[in-house]
Amino acid sequence: MSTTDATLLHPTLMERPLGALAAALPGATAVFRRHKLDFCCGGQASLADAAAARGIDPAAIAAELAALDPAAAEQAPRAPDELIDLILARYHAVHRRELPELIRLARKVEAVHRGKPGTPAGLAELLERMEDDLVSHMGKEEMILFPLLRSASPERAGAMAFGPIAMMRGEHDDHGAELRLMAGLTDDLTLPPEACTTFRALYAGLGKFRDDLTQHIHLENNVLFPQFEAAA
Repeated sequence: MSTTDATLLHPTLMERPLGALAAALPGATAVFRRHKLDFCCGGQASLADAAAARGIDPAAIAAELAALDPAAAEQAPRAPDELIDLILARYHAVHRRELPELIRLARKVEAVHRGKPGTPAGLAELLERMEDDLVSHMGKEEMILFPLLRSASPERAGAMAFGPIAMMRGEHDDHGAELRLMAGLTDDLTLPPEACTTFRALYAGLGKFRDDLTQHIHLENNVLFPQFEAAA
């Protein structure tokens, strides 16, 4: 199918927000990550606007989305309790486990390669700040927001959850800004030619962390929270 044909068959793809597409179409998140389209914190932007902002032909993205096999990617659960369980096990626990090691690796890389081209000066300090922010954020979700969302149906919990959800969305925006700082410090995780094994392990781990945090925010912003905001 040509790009033009795909766009004609799916005219609404261009107008739909990235977050809605990511939530509804399995495999869309991989397409967006490949083209560096922000579907979590920037999920309210339409496909057309987001692609244009990055200088990408939105019709080409629409064609990729139109070609996705709905059975090709694992779909996260939508039921709030099941989705919260997934977020806690797959993202909260993993961030807590992996960030301390990434900080240790970043300190070592900065010390050993100090002054050399491509060394991410200030990365360990940024990761420490991200860890502090994430631990605080996840604690609020675990102690306040998630128990509230579990306590009643979306129709009953929506009004009470509206304020806490708005706060979490704001903090998600802050996490997105920190990921952009990380990309700037590391030249989008580009290794210098002489990178050692520790350097390579660091950037591999950072790539996984970036993808995990992006998906984590997406599941909350675009799948979990709207169920309660619509009922508020």
